[in-house]
Amino acid sequence: MKGILGKKLGMTQIFDENGLAIPVTIIEAGPCYITQKKTKERDGYDAIQLGFAEVSEKSLKKPIAGHLKKTNTPPIKYMRELQVTNPDDYQEGQKIDVSIFNVGDKVDITGISKGKGFAGTVKRHNFRGGPKTHGQSDRWRAPGSVGAGSTPGRVFKGVRMAGRMGNEQVTVQNLRIALVDAAKNLLAVKGAIPGGKNGLIMICEAVKG
Repeated sequence: MKGILGKKLGMTQIFDENGLAIPVTIIEAGPCYITQKKTKERDGYDAIQLGFAEVSEKSLKKPIAGHLKKTNTPPIKYMRELQVTNPDDYQEGQKIDVSIFNVGDKVDITGISKGKGFAGTVKRHNFRGGPKTHGQSDRWRAPGSVGAGSTPGRVFKGVRMAGRMGNEQVTVQNLRIALVDAAKNLLAVKGAIPGGKNGLIMICEAVKG
């Protein structure tokens, strides 16, 4: 499986050869560096650790700086693991850019969704609310009953209720790459992806592609 880390820049539209407008998300993808390689013999699974977003060395903590010096990679802000099938195809310190993808490839994109704060059940879980008739006027967006009476006498774990919405890991699958600009490290993916502007995302080869 191939993949790369990137940063969401925002949405726009491009036009194909037939003049049709395609809504796309622009991503600054890479360049990334392989900061560590894990093997099944030593670690129990095959994976590579990707580093993205160069920073000044003084902004790193000493353990992270020492970890990066082992592979002679520049100071990196973000590191994420990506499981691979052929670890021998990769080398520590190797540079990876957007040229690993082509227009038309299908990818899965993982990011942290926008935080919405405390939300009720209508917004958070798409509840329809209570009836708007029969003399009641303050139950329109109420969740209703959350459990039975004497049996079981409690509310089960996992019942959908009001609470914090968003700010959690989300993966969108099978998005098509509409544009690859290796000179500027840019990818354009058809459709929307999770997270706000400048949010860290991981682009991987589609599992169901």
